[in-house]
Amino acid sequence: MTTPVVSIAYHSGYGHTAVLAEAVRDGAADAGATVHLIKVDEITDAQWELLDASDAIVFGSPTYMGTASGAFHQFAEATSKRWFADAWLDKLAAGFTNSGSKSGDKLHTLQFFQTLAGQHGMTWVNLGLKPGWNHSAGSENDINRLGFFSGAGAQTPSDLGPEAVHKADIATAEHLGRRVAETARTFARGKAAV
Repeated sequence: MTTPVVSIAYHSGYGHTAVLAEAVRDGAADAGATVHLIKVDEITDAQWELLDASDAIVFGSPTYMGTASGAFHQFAEATSKRWFADAWLDKLAAGFTNSGSKSGDKLHTLQFFQTLAGQHGMTWVNLGLKPGWNHSAGSENDINRLGFFSGAGAQTPSDLGPEAVHKADIATAEHLGRRVAETARTFARGKAAV
């Protein structure tokens, strides 16, 4: 059985998004992947090489002012060297984000990640969950409580620290990590069969 390699390229301004990155890592590792956490605002040449060698890259950033953080945007622009070389062509991609508001325009951040992945010719892995907390028997403790489809969205009150990241959002991020690892394994089997 092939061991997929999943890298999580993320920025966390105040620690909330780091909690989600660790949850994505845990989910992917539980599904048997080798996982690398890479802080994009401290990225090294060796970490760029890890991204290039990965089967999947999961993008993560807080949503600030309706989009990914400035630090993540700098990283995204720096990926142009990879774009010229098609270094990430046919890799898998996914994404997650956190903001202080229930919506907070997180969808725009996830769409930014999707566009970045599309420019690199990557294949996007969606969350693969029905929305939670969308009927009278539901609760804020449901997985995917914020009802995102394209990636994992989380909400943490802006006046609270990383310890306040909602447990349901952590579970949703873990699910995303597992889904990415399982999809990477399926893609690897498909390539081996060709």
